[in-house]
Amino acid sequence: MHQRKTRMFELSDAFVALPGGFGTMDEMFEMLTWAQLGLHRYPCAFLDVRGYYAQLSAMMDHMVAERFVRPEQRESVWFGQDMQQLFDWMEHYQGSYMPKWIDRSSVEA
Repeated sequence: MHQRKTRMFELSDAFVALPGGFGTMDEMFEMLTWAQLGLHRYPCAFLDVRGYYAQLSAMMDHMVAERFVRPEQRESVWFGQDMQQLFDWMEHYQGSYMPKWIDRSSVEA
């Protein structure tokens, strides 16, 4: 799998997941992790066919609420059902690097 993901990364300018299983999740989360680590600034998106990824989107929101993911990192991941909106989002996407770690001094008491 690692060789496959590395090759996928080398050939890609963006990553879009259609509904799938464990392999799809593994590939997308590897790319999201690489973005979080600053290894790339490519868009990552989930084409939410018939609400397939609605619970995943909610889980990512929960990760932000629990302070495991920065809001900026969550906002950099697109979820939607419309291909034209996806292409428009990708055309205007400007990736940026945000350190993974959330500063302890900003933690509420």
